[in-house]
Amino acid sequence: MSSLLNKFLSKVEFESYDDFKDNFKINIPQNFNFAYDIVDEYAEKIPDKIALVWCDDNDNDRIFTFKDMKYYSDKAANFFKKCGIKKGDTVMLTLKARYEFWFCLLGLHKIGAIAIPATHMLRTEDIVYRIESAKIKMVVCIGEEGVPEYFDGADKELKDIEIIKAIVGNEGRDGWFNFTKEIEEASVEFERIVGDENTSNNDISLVYFSSGTTGLPKMIQHDFTYPLAHIVTAKYWQNVVDDGLHYTVADTGWAKSVWGQIYGQWISGSAVFVYDYDRFDAGNMLEKASKYGVTTYCAPPTIYRFLIKEDLSKYDFSTLEYAVTAGEPLNPEVYNKFYEFTGLKLMEGFGQTESVVSVANFPWMEPRPGSMGKPAPIYDIEIVDKKNKASDIGEEGEITIKTDNNELGLFGGYYLDPEKTKEVWYDGCYHTGDTAWMDEDGYIWFVGRTDDMIKSSGYRIGPFEVESAVISHPSVLECAITGFPDPVRGQVVKATIVITNDYKPSEELKKEIQNHVKKVTAPYKYPRIIEFVDELPKTISGKIRRVEIRSKDQE
Repeated sequence: MSSLLNKFLSKVEFESYDDFKDNFKINIPQNFNFAYDIVDEYAEKIPDKIALVWCDDNDNDRIFTFKDMKYYSDKAANFFKKCGIKKGDTVMLTLKARYEFWFCLLGLHKIGAIAIPATHMLRTEDIVYRIESAKIKMVVCIGEEGVPEYFDGADKELKDIEIIKAIVGNEGRDGWFNFTKEIEEASVEFERIVGDENTSNNDISLVYFSSGTTGLPKMIQHDFTYPLAHIVTAKYWQNVVDDGLHYTVADTGWAKSVWGQIYGQWISGSAVFVYDYDRFDAGNMLEKASKYGVTTYCAPPTIYRFLIKEDLSKYDFSTLEYAVTAGEPLNPEVYNKFYEFTGLKLMEGFGQTESVVSVANFPWMEPRPGSMGKPAPIYDIEIVDKKNKASDIGEEGEITIKTDNNELGLFGGYYLDPEKTKEVWYDGCYHTGDTAWMDEDGYIWFVGRTDDMIKSSGYRIGPFEVESAVISHPSVLECAITGFPDPVRGQVVKATIVITNDYKPSEELKKEIQNHVKKVTAPYKYPRIIEFVDELPKTISGKIRRVEIRSKDQE
């Protein structure tokens, strides 16, 4: 045994996308618990199999086997029990890319508690909102970057709420458990829980807060079967290899972390690589990935934009076999330049925090730059119009997922918010809020968030295509396309642009960009208004807040 795939799949290898779509099936055991049924089983049968390769900017590195992961997750489970955490309790993990995140997540799974990962970039008001909304009982956080101070600040505002706090690091802090010390002292003996406290498939194991691009963050809940759905993400989109080393660029505070740094990869037999950097530097990232021999790689298009600006000839990519991208639409310019440098075709995918990968370019497919690919076999995806009827080929509509069969990997609703759940889950479908169209060969092409669509003189214009056209001009570093109110056309296209250091804002540059866009896409889509800014408004996860630009323009 080198991976556990055969335990859950009747058929592992497929000859084509159609074969994959028609014959893929995941067998779901009763009372599945990833920590016991994957990690502990590897620890028993292949204890020295590598699970996690971790490094940082200070030349520190650690390699953890599955035997190590069982050892530390058992200790973590005992520590949480000592703190009074039990099944169903909510625990926030603000651990950046520290390896303690994996200890905590697995330990909470073993207890049946609900893990709530969160970014270290939260401020006091963000923390207060999350603690109150999710009824958080405990937090474990890193000891640097002001994070403990923000939690102490939250304490002062949460007059009637007390939370248990633990800090990762060698120094103590008044009112806090020292997680590092507690783990060292905790018992290594932890038996699988049975009886009423045993976990069941429908129990909530994980809650992520959304990025909040259009409003306050929502709490997205997943059950204990969620890791199994990421077999599709890891094995059949990221194309991870048994005994390989997969690198997904993600902070543990974001759902992309569990997409690419634990569940599907470990089930498929691949170790995961984690680079805990202080500040993003494309050159450093390339050096680390080369040094440790990454075999498969996943990052958002923004990261690739930085990578292709580096001198790639300086790095050894002999181990890299496959590269994918998701998180935002892929501009064809990025695809083409990465292929030119590496010979690897970027395989784009699409999904949300609410799901696993739901549309992707799978290994048997020839990618079409700019297309998200085709539907994953575990989801029945349909593009529908405003009347919830199927859109014709080439016609734009909303991406929906049918929910007739309790779809594996699809969220169970917004935690403690049934009304918000009903807003997106109705008529037997989950409505993603994303607009796309399907071509005659079944490839799906992203247009934009439904809220971001621009209606100008009878035309419906999606921001992504225009942004891709604008970004292809050499002066443009970043761009956000929005609709600007117009008394005649209803809306006109506006481009809010951050330019590179080699250019200066001017009316001449505006004209040059406008003429460039007219040449690379339909002329009616060109931005009639261009505003140069120093930076774009973004969420703490780095996603552009077009809603903030629109609100400002309507004042």
